[in-house]
Amino acid sequence: MQAAEGMVLAKEVLTSEGRILCGKGTTLTTTIIERIRKMDISQITVEGHPVQVEGEKSLEQELRDIEKRFSQVKHVPPLMYIKKKIMQRKAASRKAP
Repeated sequence: MQAAEGMVLAKEVLTSEGRILCGKGTTLTTTIIERIRKMDISQITVEGHPVQVEGEKSLEQELRDIEKRFSQVKHVPPLMYIKKKIMQRKAASRKAP
């Protein structure tokens, strides 16, 4: 988890039992971050720009990769339809909830 003091939660943080630990809109403090870590919660969602994870590709890079993979079959309509759907789903999966 790469949480930092001052970040604001975009979603509730739940315990493993499904109880709310921190509500949406909570500003993270050192104490809250430490409590989240102690409870073995490895992922939270914060407002603003996502943190770039080393080795993770940007949406633009992933879409370029898809274009490259399908570049040899541009004349095959069913494959172009599949490419379009893959790209739409990839873009939709990166949008904020």
